[in-house]
Parts: sequence; C-alpha cells; structure tokens
Amino acid sequence: MSQMQQFDLAVIGAGPAGHFGAIQAAKAGYKVAVVEQRGRLGGNSTITGTIPSKSLREATLHLTGVRQRTFYGQNYRVRDIESLAELHLSADQVVNRNTSVYEDQLRRNGVTLFRGHASFVGEKQIVVERPSLVEVFTADKVLIAVGSRPAHPPGLDFDGEFVVDSNQILKLDRIPSRLIVVGAGVIGVEYACIFSALGSKVTLIHDGIDFLQFVDRQLIDVLKYKMMASGVEFRMGEKVSEIGRSGDLVFAKTESNKEIVGDCVLFCGGRQGNTDAINIEAAGLAADSRGRLTVDENLETEVEGIYAAGDVIGFPALAATSREQGRRAVCHAFGLSCPDAIAMLPYGIYAIPEISMIGPTESELTEKGIAYECGIARFREIARGQIIGDVDGMLKILFDPETLSILSVHIIGDGATELVHIGQAVAALDGDLHYLAEAVFNYPTLGECYKVAALDGINRARLLNTHRARQSHDQCDMA
Repeated sequence: MSQMQQFDLAVIGAGPAGHFGAIQAAKAGYKVAVVEQRGRLGGNSTITGTIPSKSLREATLHLTGVRQRTFYGQNYRVRDIESLAELHLSADQVVNRNTSVYEDQLRRNGVTLFRGHASFVGEKQIVVERPSLVEVFTADKVLIAVGSRPAHPPGLDFDGEFVVDSNQILKLDRIPSRLIVVGAGVIGVEYACIFSALGSKVTLIHDGIDFLQFVDRQLIDVLKYKMMASGVEFRMGEKVSEIGRSGDLVFAKTESNKEIVGDCVLFCGGRQGNTDAINIEAAGLAADSRGRLTVDENLETEVEGIYAAGDVIGFPALAATSREQGRRAVCHAFGLSCPDAIAMLPYGIYAIPEISMIGPTESELTEKGIAYECGIARFREIARGQIIGDVDGMLKILFDPETLSILSVHIIGDGATELVHIGQAVAALDGDLHYLAEAVFNYPTLGECYKVAALDGINRARLLNTHRARQSHDQCDMA
C-alpha cells in the first residue's frame, strides 16, 4: 500500500456532476482527485445513456426518413435498416470523442485521476482498489457523483437479448420485430419512439392511467397521437405480474390476466443509485431504497463537507442539471462566489417528436391558484415548420395576464430542446411578451414561434382587460 495522499477535494465518479465539480475546484486552485471505475470517463451520460441513445435516435431519424414523411408519405424510407449495428457507428464515434475531451480537460487542469473502485474507509478517507494496486487518500471535501443504473426487480432474468434494460438495449444487434416496453417514463417513451420508427411493432405497458405527469397535458396529447400514428400500442393502467420466455418469444402477463407476446422486452422500472458500491456507511451516510442520498439546498449531505450531485440525489437526474449541481456543490464547499441558481431549468425529452419545457405546467399553476393566460404558435403556421414538414409541433407560453411576464414555456416538435433556450433566457432576464413580440427573428426559423405566440398572448390579455373594463363600467353604472 502506497503512502497516503491528501487532497482538498475528492470526487467519486467522473460523469457530468463529478467532472464539472472537479474542474470548478481545480480552476480555483484546489488539489483535486477524481476516482472512476470505468475504463472511460463521462459516466452514464456519455457511455450508456444520453449520448448513445440520442445518437441512435438521430441516426434513426436520418436513415429512416421519418422527418420527410409529411411530404413523401408514411411508407417513405431513405433505406431499410437491417440491424442496429448500422446505427451504432455514429454513436461510437461521438462517445469516443466525448471521453477524450473529458480526459483532456482533467489533465489540462491538473486533476489527479485514479482509475479503480472507490469506497469509503472513513468519513473523508477513500480507498481505490485495482487488480494490482490499492491506494488510500484523504480529502477535506468529498463530492459523491457515482450515478445510477437501471433498476432490476428481483426474479427477473435480464439476459441481454430477450429481456433487456435501458443499458442492454443499446448492445442489441437485431431490431426486434415486436418490442414490449414496460414503463412509460422518459426512457421507456424515448425507446418506444425510436424502435417504432425503425419498424418494430411496439407495445407500451404502463401501470398508470397516464404518463409523464410532469409534462403539459396538451403536449402529451400531441405526443400520444404521434406515437399511435407511428404504430405504438398503449396498454395503460396495466401492471405487469410476470415476464417470461418461450423459445424465441417473450411474454408479459398483467394482473388483469392479459398476455402480450413479442420477441424482446425492454424493462424500464426506474433507476438505482450506485451508492451501495462505495461503503457510504463508513462515512456516516445512509441511502434510501433507491440508493439516493438526501442533500440540502447547497447539495450537502447530513455529513458536513460531503456533497452529492447527479442521479444519486434523484429528480431531475439530467446531464445538464447534474453538471450544474456538481459545480454549485463545489462552490459552496470552498466558499466560491456563485450566483443564485436560475429557477427555470430546461427539461428535454427526446421522444419523436421532442418535448422541452421550462417552468410550471398549467396544472401546477392551477393547483397553486396562480392566474395565467397562454399564447400559442403552431409549427404549421410558421414557414420553417412547413419546410421541415412538422405540422403538429407547437410552442406555448404561459404568462401573467397583468404584467405579461413569462411563467413557463412548453414546446413539442422538431428542435424543441434547442428552441426552449430562447424562452429560458428571456424569462431569466425578466423579459415579457412585449419583448418577444417586438423581437426580430431570422426568417424562416422556428424562433418565429415566440413572436407568434407572444402576439397571440397579448391579444388574449387585451381581450381579458377589455372584458374587465366593461365589467367595472357596468358596476359603476349600477351604483
């Protein structure tokens, strides 16, 4: 065992949260150690989740011609896809480039990288184990960013071919002819859309009567319509009681005695934090049943000086938010200047079509008793929407009818995850509908949706104010 080293910050996990936290501390002049068990850096976001799945989606959209079917018919194909291996080439290249960038950034900022399995042996003492070497070091501050893995319920055999999780499905060579997706969360919906576009007959089973409850209902109505039009069959309110295999077929039985048969089952039952692998008990910590740690508003756990960020602290568990959490945790740990977090963080769902939003939904505003109005722009009214053939896309702005300040933005359609950032920036800088209505957007672009939605909203607010003025006038006459 080598001599013990001392660091200012130890980061366990080199995914988005750990990487950005480490870079933040290193740029501030602190001595930083990062421990990563995998052979490549980047965490689930780069290696098994975000980057591979979104690359697969983009390749699917390009090679299947989904975007052009409005013009050329629903049977239009650029070319037939016989195996997933044809689609993985671009994903592999993107993953390799991203991991190289991660490694180069750590090296250039003087971060010490330990490759191996990390675990606590004390509150601020960490051991790193490799086949031929064991190293122990201490740190004044610790950031836990070990990510998560697909949850596996007991008794279910994930063989990686007929029954798969969201990591394993990326390793399939074949395109299932009939895919059963269990769970209509973000991951389940995204893969249902991708494989439906590839030609699979997809059945989506969900134990709730609705799905993606945190998304605006009007957007979900559009998404469900588009998914059904592409051939996805919904089985809502059905709880799966058994998943089994019969030869080259698999089946899912429900508690209502239904049996759905296919040749592959994708089980999406949530995520399990990887905290069970790092002996958090030695640091005085305890995780919940899903492996998640509790943190305060500064991302600090109940043990002073130990922070957690990313998937291990739960929702929203996005790469973008995880990066910011890691950075902000380190800023608090070392007393670095850090402006207040922007309240309206973007959320993106890479279904087909995309969904993205900032701020509360109509339901959430209604529950809180907050008055609002909405302005809507439909892609079919916008020249760019017509050019790209997206006739069902929509952008909706929820706003205060008195001040016209922006409360939230909800978008479904091609490029939604890019388009949302215009609304995010305007809202963060206290802009209102007047700004968007007077702004000049390139023509033809989807950015014009903001102008159209703002004008629609202003007209609605003007009508409301006219109504109120007349009511007030009538009451004065009666008096």
